Amino acid sequence: MRNLRVSRQTAARARLPGAPARVGGLRNGSSRSGSAYPGGMTSPASDTITMFGADWCGDCRRTKKQLDELGVEYTYIDLVQDPAAADVAKEISGRMNIPVVLYPDASHHVEPSNADVEAKLRELSLI
Repeated sequence: MRNLRVSRQTAARARLPGAPARVGGLRNGSSRSGSAYPGGMTSPASDTITMFGADWCGDCRRTKKQLDELGVEYTYIDLVQDPAAADVAKEISGRMNIPVVLYPDASHHVEPSNADVEAKLRELSLI
C-alpha cells in the first residue's frame, strides 16, 4: 500500500521542468476532459477514466501499464506534479492509498488488482 503523502525531497527529485503529465492514449498532457482537477479541474470527465497516481508507486505503474496495453483512454493525474490532487483522490476514495481509478459510472477502485480493473472495464464495455 502506498500513502498519498509525498515528501518534498521525493517531489523535487521527481519533477522535471516543463514535463507534461502523461495521459494514456493521449500525448503531451492533452485530455478529452473540458475541465480538470487541481490546476483547473472542478470535476472528473464523466466519459472517461481518471487515474490518480505517482510514478514512484509500483501499483500505479502496473495499473497505467495495464490500461495502456488494453488501449483504454484515461486521464492520468500525477500526484507528484500536482500534490493538491491528493486531496481530491482522498475525497473520492475516502482513503490515503493510490492508485485511485475513477470510472465513467462514478464508481472507483483503490489499489485495484489487474483482475479488478479488467472486470470493471468489461462491465462498462470499454474492452
